[in-house]
Amino acid sequence: MTRSTPPFALPDKLPLDLDRVWVYWKSLKRGENKIPFWDDLKLSSLPDLGDRLMLIDVFERPQRFRFNSVGEKIQQNYGGDLVGKFADEIDPKNPLEFFTAQASVTIEANAPTFFTNTTTSESRRNVGKARLLLPMWGNGRIEMMLGVVTNASKV
Repeated sequence: MTRSTPPFALPDKLPLDLDRVWVYWKSLKRGENKIPFWDDLKLSSLPDLGDRLMLIDVFERPQRFRFNSVGEKIQQNYGGDLVGKFADEIDPKNPLEFFTAQASVTIEANAPTFFTNTTTSESRRNVGKARLLLPMWGNGRIEMMLGVVTNASKV
């Protein structure tokens, strides 16, 4: 039996900011739980990353994703206010391209996912953004995701 690599799989090495959030997320797990509960999350525990963090509400049937809290740098890069909007109501542009696909995989896999839109140029090795989505348990299902966006070159 062969195993396929899931889409949006985590790389061997995450950019520094994403790695810090991933380590924090893992520290929130209770006992043998695979993912933490969203009500254990305290964004104030990552104060220097607050402008790069987002909380996303997860709805079922139909599956939809609403931006609950979005850091200032994410909104500046996007070019508009995202709070309270659903992912299917916004233009899929930097830094949120392929967001709905990644979020769906995060829910289906019950696991963290990674996306980067990096390109290589002669003057800069990695140009673009990197994004990590982390599922959070609540009310018997994945009810929220913690997200972080940073420069892809911050490895």
